[in-house]
Amino acid sequence: MCDFKSSDSWVILSPLEQSIKRKVEAIGTPLRDWDINIYRGVLTGFNEAYIIDSNKREEILANCTSPEEKKRTAELIRPILRGRDIKRYGYDWANLWLIYVPWHFPLHKDPTIQGASAKAEETFKSQYPIIYQHLSKYKTQLAARNKAETGIRYEWYAMQRWGANYSDDFFKPKIVWASVGDIEYSLIPDSFLLLDTNYFFAIKSTKELLAILNSKLLYWWIAMEDTPIGGGGAYRHYKYNLEKISIPSLSRELVQELDSLVNQIIDRQKRGECTSDLENTINNHIYKIYNLSPSEIEYIENREE
Repeated sequence: MCDFKSSDSWVILSPLEQSIKRKVEAIGTPLRDWDINIYRGVLTGFNEAYIIDSNKREEILANCTSPEEKKRTAELIRPILRGRDIKRYGYDWANLWLIYVPWHFPLHKDPTIQGASAKAEETFKSQYPIIYQHLSKYKTQLAARNKAETGIRYEWYAMQRWGANYSDDFFKPKIVWASVGDIEYSLIPDSFLLLDTNYFFAIKSTKELLAILNSKLLYWWIAMEDTPIGGGGAYRHYKYNLEKISIPSLSRELVQELDSLVNQIIDRQKRGECTSDLENTINNHIYKIYNLSPSEIEYIENREE
């Protein structure tokens, strides 16, 4: 029997696999019906101009001429994560920073500004002279990014897409995964920004969703839905596949237990310690949640990721 994953791909599942798939999809509410909005990170249009290393950041800040200028310039330069930096539960930061410049910045909250604004550029040049000088080195490339937009819809020095409708969510704790790569979900602090090679959604407090998504069972389900790339175990992770995942309502006690386990995993990872026992405990909880039989659990446990 064929289970179709999309209009142009399909997979043949054994009776055991069909049973597991039905159980995962039968319990709970699809993620798209939760109070969650899934977004992509920012698109600069020319990373060479906006992404800098720590040495360049220090150089920029050292050239500021007043404490006030240095403070507001530092607030504009945020740590950035790429798709390759995302790991299961955690992340590997490559000491890279993003110069976060929205359209019409620093007048981006002025609703009267429509299109590229000379006033916004002059204000930007005055308040952030070192950043302006840095970006000016790339003006030719930045102005050529999208001639139908640059200089018409936004200024040459602004990023191409900055998440205008959801920028507040960038500055919250969030669950993140790479649009292409292994099937891994990470908890990212509010201080980090993300490139458009990542998807994310903001979370409120507890981390039970992170535990469920990183479980062996959900890894298997998502691998059935996503598109494999080459033979190295990488996948293309479509937003709409994740939105289909059925997440059950959990008891307060179980939410607290999963939250505690995730916190312990993250703490151990920071110390370079093994987390397999904690992840096994999470996997056992998830098997119970989705009512897997012993033979189904054995299949998932013995399957190579």
